Amino acid sequence: MANIASQKKRILRAERERLENRRYTSAIKTYFRRLEAAALAGDDDTADSEHRDLIKTIDKAVKRGALHRNNGARKKSRAARVRAGSS
Repeated sequence: MANIASQKKRILRAERERLENRRYTSAIKTYFRRLEAAALAGDDDTADSEHRDLIKTIDKAVKRGALHRNNGARKKSRAARVRAGSS
């Protein structure tokens, strides 16, 4: 455990930021699973809405720094392929 006050604050802040990043990555995985399920079921309306939510969440995560922009671009490309396969 740190003895320096600023380092104690930094540890708390790092934990808060880590949890926020986890929320983004977890939501992205959830939306992707939903998109795949809707695409396999052939439900175009649900797939469209899940795809929109997924892209929006990925863009926010990249903007916030939770994901690297290349990682975000790769996930968006993969989602587009899944979405195109269901049409």
